[in-house]
Amino acid sequence: MDFSGPLARGVNRCIVGLRGAPLVGKLVRKGITVVSYTGRRSGRTFTTPVGYRRKGDVVEIRVMMPDAKTWWRNFTGEGGPLTVELDGVQRTGHATSHRDGEGRVTVRVRL
Repeated sequence: MDFSGPLARGVNRCIVGLRGAPLVGKLVRKGITVVSYTGRRSGRTFTTPVGYRRKGDVVEIRVMMPDAKTWWRNFTGEGGPLTVELDGVQRTGHATSHRDGEGRVTVRVRL
């Protein structure tokens, strides 16, 4: 299944819209943020909503269905820069992705 097509873009726009909604926005922003990064091969800038957890200066993003997505692969090996919106402020950090023995992928961003 391709998660980069029109349906995925529509769902992502909806999620981003909910983050700014008056009644539910604050609740949605507690667990969902928007990240921006530059693609390694394309050089294009991409923005996508992701679920996250923050502990101090580390943001952890668990990638759901990682084999159907490609964005996290930009952060394999030595990783790279990633911008994350936290509390309405754009914060830049260094992101690295890791796949565990069970195939789960986590992207860790050090702010």
